[in-house]
Amino acid sequence: MTLPPADSALGKLMATLPRPGRVEWIGVRPARGVAMQALDEVVAVAGAGLDGDRYAGGSGKRGITLIQAEHLPAIAALAGLDAVEPARLRRNIVVSGLPLIALKGRRFRLGEALLETTEECDPCSMMEAALGPGGYNAMRGHGGLCARIVEGGAIRCGDALIPVIDASAD
Repeated sequence: MTLPPADSALGKLMATLPRPGRVEWIGVRPARGVAMQALDEVVAVAGAGLDGDRYAGGSGKRGITLIQAEHLPAIAALAGLDAVEPARLRRNIVVSGLPLIALKGRRFRLGEALLETTEECDPCSMMEAALGPGGYNAMRGHGGLCARIVEGGAIRCGDALIPVIDASAD
């Protein structure tokens, strides 16, 4: 994604966030077809993924997936559920406090790790089984982001998510 110049009016608006985000939940899936395992902390491996996650040895484009905590009630409502637990949505990290979409095409710090968004994390057909009929559509627009791990490090529940405005300075 091409971002507007940082010194343009739109660039300044897109770089202004009300506060840092916060890690609310962490999960990994060790193998295909098994349930997500909730963790208090995880190690992000540069160019790969999260230690213990089945995608840890991949290309890195989808090394980590993030979803916004504030979207969980909306997904539940759209799926006709009272609530939805993060593990059902198959994302690695749930963050609160800032709009994830504002990080599209940007780098950010999550705990000790430096990440860079690569694409939106669209829902897959597994959401029909996870959320029931219409689950795929309930997730559309709420699926979060995928990111590659630029610099590895520990990520813990409660850690801050801090956008890096000038990626070349970090």
